[in-house]
Amino acid sequence: MVDIQVTNLTKFFVIGENLLENLTFEIQEGECVAILGRNGCGKTTLFNILTGQMDFDSGEVYVNPNKKLGLISQIPRFPEGFTVEDVLRSAFADILRVRQKMELLECEMANGATDAQLREYDALTNRFQTGGGYDMDVEVDKICNGLGITPEQRAQEFASLSGGEKTRVNLARLLLEKTDILLLDEPTNHLDLNSVEWLEQYINAFKGTVLTISHDRYFIDQVADRVIEITDGHAEFYSGNYSFYMDEKQARFDLQLKQYEQEQAKLKQLGYTVERMKGWGINNRTLYRRAMSIQHRMERIRKTEKPKKERTMKASFGEKEFSGDIVFKMKNVSKSFGDRVLFSDVNLTVEGGERIALLGDNGTGKTTFIKCLLGDEDCAGKIQFGPTVKFGYLPQIIHFDHPERSLYDTMLYEKNCTPQTARDRLGAFLFQGEDVFKQVGNLSGGEQSRLRLCMLMDEKINLLILDEPTNHLDIASREWVEAAIEEFEGVLLFVSHDRYFIEKFAERIWLLENGTIRDFKCGYQKYRSILEHEAAAKPIVTATPKPKKEKPKGGTKDTDKLVRRLEREIEKQEALIANLETQMEAAATDYQELTRLLGEKEEAEAVLMDLMEQWDAAQA
Repeated sequence: MVDIQVTNLTKFFVIGENLLENLTFEIQEGECVAILGRNGCGKTTLFNILTGQMDFDSGEVYVNPNKKLGLISQIPRFPEGFTVEDVLRSAFADILRVRQKMELLECEMANGATDAQLREYDALTNRFQTGGGYDMDVEVDKICNGLGITPEQRAQEFASLSGGEKTRVNLARLLLEKTDILLLDEPTNHLDLNSVEWLEQYINAFKGTVLTISHDRYFIDQVADRVIEITDGHAEFYSGNYSFYMDEKQARFDLQLKQYEQEQAKLKQLGYTVERMKGWGINNRTLYRRAMSIQHRMERIRKTEKPKKERTMKASFGEKEFSGDIVFKMKNVSKSFGDRVLFSDVNLTVEGGERIALLGDNGTGKTTFIKCLLGDEDCAGKIQFGPTVKFGYLPQIIHFDHPERSLYDTMLYEKNCTPQTARDRLGAFLFQGEDVFKQVGNLSGGEQSRLRLCMLMDEKINLLILDEPTNHLDIASREWVEAAIEEFEGVLLFVSHDRYFIEKFAERIWLLENGTIRDFKCGYQKYRSILEHEAAAKPIVTATPKPKKEKPKGGTKDTDKLVRRLEREIEKQEALIANLETQMEAAATDYQELTRLLGEKEEAEAVLMDLMEQWDAAQA
């Protein structure tokens, strides 16, 4: 069954320049499909069209009308004073309205209930139960634990949260709504590694349809059944995850290039033949007609376009020579805010050439640790750098002192370089043409990161510190950054939740958790293996098993006695239940008494079921 179908979809914002042009694809029920493409290629626009938030210019869009669709993209507005808990509970709006009606009815029935009220209350109870009302608290706790939303945060006002925290809460709300079709726009942004892994497990177990925009290559590898890439407004299809997409894309490029080169060689040969035959055929109409026939044949051959390689940044870090073995030492370093200890008694030594990933959940203090290292935050203990160490730092939140300046002016003033040098350096980072006159304050997050990286690469450094360097970057931009870092031979220390990036560069891992830093002198895969081994070795706490009912010992006489005794107890229990039902009929107008009797009846029925199981075992 098709859940989403897009046929010849065209959308433009500037006449003559189509963002999406004759886009056609379909998503089958139960698929998880990743949408890839450069920033600005129209991915989010496509989601807004699917949800009806945005109109389109031509084509057809079908979304299964019998399915509930949910989008995590823009954060909806909530009333003033709404807490995070209120936002999460809004996912159960229909069920909560049923409970409100039940509570109103309970008040009305407190002094006596009519038959009509009892019937209505019974119907509401059934709706509340089938809608998952009794499991609501469990579901909220499960999703919050998975996404790292703490009890303290649930009590906060939603408006007081950061943009990343709001995104996380909104994702939790969407998952609680039990939608059939999930549209996820960059769902892993602002999530720590544990939360991302939990989300992957959730999506893989989700029985509905998922369409996700993501630049997290590891995430796509784990969840995607296939990939749709939007290029120049058109769709390219790949029937596998990200790794498959990369191999297949390269294979298609190689094949197209080979076909193009073969066709060009053939055309060149035929063109040479045509020119010779035309020369010979000045006085020979037969040769001339043959030449024209070959020329028509050449026109039919022109089918394959020359494949284009994506533009790449031609830039590398200027490196300062490093002398000595020790880059920096940390001795008994501690940092706390009031009673809250972020880390204490940290003792670490870093030598030349090391590549270190600093990992940990959101809020554990990774960025604060970096700031302490750089001297931007005070801390207890001692941090000592080698005499020839010069560091470069790319922060998570980019700030420019003069956001009103253009990119070009920013380079001229802050880097004190010539106009031609400014142009060349910006061009190496794909800021070309009129782009260099954009105001820095109007750049996207990814563009600001790229500009700051451009300025950083000009400096001669031997210690490179990066805080979430791939945030806000599309896949192509991430690959540009990775290419530049690969050429860097100094010490690399970085904070990242991008597992693809971590796996590529980390040769040593520092895990910040519970106020301490654990030092793993290995790569990401071995680090994960160590953690999994430790988790498997922990004793599993299980509920105390119920004692098994012993089978009656002895001969046939003992068994017969047991069966008769159980039959007498079953008869007594059935009589008790019948008596309770009679009392319930008499107390039909007394809501409190009715509730008490209903509880007794449920307990009596549980006892009866247990007796029946024992009787059945004895009979066997």
